Parts: sequence; C-alpha cells; structure tokens
Amino acid sequence: MNAEEHTPGIDAVLAALADPTRRRLLDALAEQGRASATTLAGGLPVSRQAVVKHLRVLVDADLVAGERAGREVLYRVHPQPLDASARWMANLAAAWDRRLTALKRSAEEPADSVGTGTGTGTAGAGEEADEPEDD
Repeated sequence: MNAEEHTPGIDAVLAALADPTRRRLLDALAEQGRASATTLAGGLPVSRQAVVKHLRVLVDADLVAGERAGREVLYRVHPQPLDASARWMANLAAAWDRRLTALKRSAEEPADSVGTGTGTGTAGAGEEADEPEDD
C-alpha cells in the first residue's frame, strides 16, 4: 500500500477514532445497524448536539454515512475506510515484525558462534586483548 496514496483517508480515520465518544458511537452503530442522533445520544452521557458534532467528524472521515428518513437522519457504519486503515496497520505491523526478526537473528548470531573460533573478539586486527596484570 502506497503511503502517499492513502494517507489523507487514513489520517482522517485515525483522527476520528482518537476520541472515545466517537468510538462508542461507532460501536453503537455497529451493534444497532442504523440509528438517529437522538437514539445514539440516549446511550451516551453527552447531549444530542454533541452527538451530532461527533457524527459530523465520523461522516467527514467517511466512517459513517447518513440517510434522511423523514425528519431524522439515520446513520450507519461505512466499513471500507476501517478496512483500509486496518490493512495499513497490518502492513506496518508486518514490517516491524520483519525488522524485529532480523534484529533478533543479528543479536543471536554471535552467541551461536561462541567457542567455535568464528566469533568476533574485541581486539582489533594485529592487537592482543588486554590481560589482567599480576600484582
């Protein structure tokens, strides 16, 4: 996944998900399917107006879609941006796993060669290692 292609969408998704109230709204919508701001506000310790503002952020990040039904707007989760963000995070995690595996191999390599004559000492070429002096 090319970072430049997908960064604006992923940035918006991660910024929207940074707020715990918005995550709770997404959870509620995922559970209920569709719901109005009034219904969603009933399950949260915030006003309907605050819920509408949070929903606007979720809509702007394309995480939620609203559909007018009479006088109300019914909101539902739009999963595609979540999928794209999850793929980006999975790719990032895989890259870190590869780097950590390489680091682990590198760290274990000298330990495997100890006592075989192939290990690397601390003395430089043509130098002898310091030995303790006799008193």
